[in-house]
Amino acid sequence: MKITEVSEKFGLSSDTLRYYERIGLLPTVTRTESGIRDYSELDLRRVDFVKCMRGAGLPIEVLIDYMELIQQGDGTIEARKEILVEQRDLLASRIAEMQKTLDLLNHKIEVYEKAILTREKEMVQVEE
Repeated sequence: MKITEVSEKFGLSSDTLRYYERIGLLPTVTRTESGIRDYSELDLRRVDFVKCMRGAGLPIEVLIDYMELIQQGDGTIEARKEILVEQRDLLASRIAEMQKTLDLLNHKIEVYEKAILTREKEMVQVEE
């Protein structure tokens, strides 16, 4: 699959895909004889993984370390797991904080909705 197709499929710019490859977040993509990137199914799974992890807020540096460990083989399985566990725990903490913020926003909205209803009731009583 060409870079433009991958870009469209994952909603990432071609520049982002090239950048991810340049910094080692994605391994070097095979190229055709004319030098055009030709993404394999494995490449697509890696792009999907990186996009998902970036969307969850994982730092690029952590993902680079993780991808480097993958390239080193099965001897790094425990280290990779440790990275994922640590990032999961950090993400769970962020989700909990975001839930608190969401709860506060919902409460504030309820307060405003009650104030609006009260004013509307007052307006109706004044008109009567």
